[in-house]
Amino acid sequence: MSDRPDLAAMAAPLTRALMAAETPILREHGLSMWAYVVLLGLDDRPVRTHAARAEAIGADKTRIIRVLDDLQHRGLIERSPDPADRRARLLSITPEGRRVRDAAQAGIRRMEERLLARLPDDERDTFLRALRALSALPAQEFR
Repeated sequence: MSDRPDLAAMAAPLTRALMAAETPILREHGLSMWAYVVLLGLDDRPVRTHAARAEAIGADKTRIIRVLDDLQHRGLIERSPDPADRRARLLSITPEGRRVRDAAQAGIRRMEERLLARLPDDERDTFLRALRALSALPAQEFR
């Protein structure tokens, strides 16, 4: 037996606190957490179908439709027919969507920097490297 708490017992309160700290920042930019996650997942290349986007971010594809509708209505994303499959839609971020996403992310990063500043530099770097490594593991690694 180890004298440390389980990983989930340590990570869950941190995750909840981070999400609570991000919520007002996202709200300032008119974004929900799901909308922000969608915008983060869109770069300069179009992404095929809302179902693929939903799967990539771990959302139910029926739930994500409302988020996509709102983002499109606000001019933050575009949905266009896929030339390879006219039934499918390509999702792409607009310049305004990129601006909103980047501004929200900058606000979140400022909040994170204040939090990370509580750690000594060497521990901060180690923490970030470990977090990147663990978060990059495929889900099946946890089974």
